[in-house]
Amino acid sequence: MEALSLLVAAEPIVKDPNSVGGGLTALGAGLAYGFAAIGPALGIGNLVGKSVEAMARQPEAAGMVRTTMFLGIAFTEALALIGFVVFILLKFA
Repeated sequence: MEALSLLVAAEPIVKDPNSVGGGLTALGAGLAYGFAAIGPALGIGNLVGKSVEAMARQPEAAGMVRTTMFLGIAFTEALALIGFVVFILLKFA
């Protein structure tokens, strides 16, 4: 446990923000957000496509399908927002 507390209390090796370490942090944060946005984008595209297909097949159920679609979009978009928060944490931490 003492080693862990020493690691947490240790100062960073790179103190210059314009050094290579800062650039790699920005690159990693950008890649993290990019990869975090791919999944929700594919999920929302698939969700909306299937919902439109369902509404075309059964127009009388369009209201229920639309409500469920918007709930699914909200939950899927939450994944992209979590990825953005991780991006911000990596960028400024």
